[in-house]
Amino acid sequence: PKENGTVVIPPLQVGEYTTQPISLQVLETTSQDTNAELAPVFVESNLDQNSVYVQAQTLLTVRVYHSVSLYDDSSLTPLQIPDARIEQLGESRTYEKVINSIRHGVIETRYAIYPQHSGNLTIAAQTFSATLVESRPPQENTLQGTKPGKLIHVSTAPIELTVKPKPELYPADAPWLPARSLTLSENWNPEPDHVQIGDSLTRSLTVKAEGLSSAQLPGLPSTEINGLRRYPDQPVLGNQNNDRGLIGSREDREALVPTRAGALELPAVEVVWWNTHEDHLERTSLPARTLQVANNPSLVVDTPATPTVITAPDDSRLWLWQLSTLLLACTTLLGFGLWWHARRQPAVQRAAQTGPSPRTLLDDLKRATQANDPQATRQALDAWARQQPETLADMAARFVPLSDALDGLNGALYSESGHYWLGEELWRAVKAIPMAERAQDPATDTTSLPPLYPK
Repeated sequence: PKENGTVVIPPLQVGEYTTQPISLQVLETTSQDTNAELAPVFVESNLDQNSVYVQAQTLLTVRVYHSVSLYDDSSLTPLQIPDARIEQLGESRTYEKVINSIRHGVIETRYAIYPQHSGNLTIAAQTFSATLVESRPPQENTLQGTKPGKLIHVSTAPIELTVKPKPELYPADAPWLPARSLTLSENWNPEPDHVQIGDSLTRSLTVKAEGLSSAQLPGLPSTEINGLRRYPDQPVLGNQNNDRGLIGSREDREALVPTRAGALELPAVEVVWWNTHEDHLERTSLPARTLQVANNPSLVVDTPATPTVITAPDDSRLWLWQLSTLLLACTTLLGFGLWWHARRQPAVQRAAQTGPSPRTLLDDLKRATQANDPQATRQALDAWARQQPETLADMAARFVPLSDALDGLNGALYSESGHYWLGEELWRAVKAIPMAERAQDPATDTTSLPPLYPK
C-alpha cells in the first residue's frame, strides 16, 4: 500500500469460479516503527509454520540486519529448546538487502526443530552481540587507525509453537513418520535376470524423506525366505539440506544367495507415513518380485551312465560258473591261511601316508583363522573336511556352533562391503566337534601299534 486508508483487492476470476473481494485497512507507519527499521542493528526470527505435528520438522530462520560495519567478533546465543531436537541447517550465510533505501547487510541462520512432545512449545529469545566499527574523523586519523567501537546486544522476540499429537487414524503398529514427501527405491547388483544356485546378489533399498533426518528413519522389515540366505550390511545414513529443510536418507543393503532352484517369492515392501504437506495418511511401496533360480552346472554331482544289466548265464555254460566258484573258494582259503600266518610274524611299520596329514591340514586351518583371512580359511577348511569321515554339511547339521561359524564365514565371503571377520569362533567350533563326528587327530591318536609278540 502506498497511502493510508482502505484498499480493496478485487475478485479474481478463473473460468466460472470467482474469489471474494478483500478489504485491507492501511495504517500510517509510526515514527517508532520507522526508528526500529532504521536502527543500526536489529534482528528478527520467524517459523515457517505455527502448528506442527510431534516429531515433525519446523524451520526457524533468524536474520540479523545491520546498516553499519561490525567487527568479526559477532555471535548469536545457541538455540536451546527443552523437549525438542535441533539441527542447524548448514553454516550462516550473508547477503545484502535494501530497506527504506538503506543498504543492510544480512546474517541468516536456519534451524530444523523437531518437537518431541505435543502441546505448546515456547522458542526462547536469542541474543545477537557485536561490536560496532566507528572510524575517527579525517583530522584525527593517526597510526592507531580505527578506534574501538561500542558493544551492542539485540534480541529476538519469543515465539509460541503449537505441537499436535499423532493422528488417531495412524496405524499403531507402524513407526511414526511425519514427512513432507517420501520415496522408496530398489537397486540390484547384478540384475537378477539369470540367477543360479550359489550366485551372490546385492539388493539395496533406499528411503528418502523430506522433513526428517536419517536418524528418524527406521529399518525396513526383513523377511526370511525358504531357499534364500540373507547377509545384511550396516545401513548407510545421510542428510542433505535444501530450501525446505532437511532430507534424510537410509540405504539398507543385503547379500542374497539362493540355495535351491525354482521360483523364490520376494514380498512387497511398504512404508506407512503421514504427509504433513497435505495432512493425510500415505503408503509408499515396492511391488513383490519373483526370482527364477536355475541349477548351477558347477554344483551338479556327476551321475553314473546307464545301469549295467545282468543277465542269467546260459545253462550250456553252467560249468564255467561252477569252476569260477571253486576257484574263488580256494583263493579265499588261501588268503585266510596267509592271514593266519602273518599274525604270527613281527609287526611291521605302517606305510607312510601320501599327501598332507590331517595334523598338517588342521594346523593350516588354525593359522588361517588366527590371521582372520576368510579366503584362506575357506580353502584350508575344505582341504581338512575332505579327509574327514563325514562331509562338512553333515558335521554342521549335527553341531550347531559349527553351523553358526560357517554362516559368519559365508557372510564375510559374500558381503559386498567387506566385513572384518574374526576366525576365532570357527576355530573353537572345529576343535569342539564331538569325536564321533571328527576325524581322529594324529597328534592325539591313542590307537597303539599291534603288540610285538601277539599271543
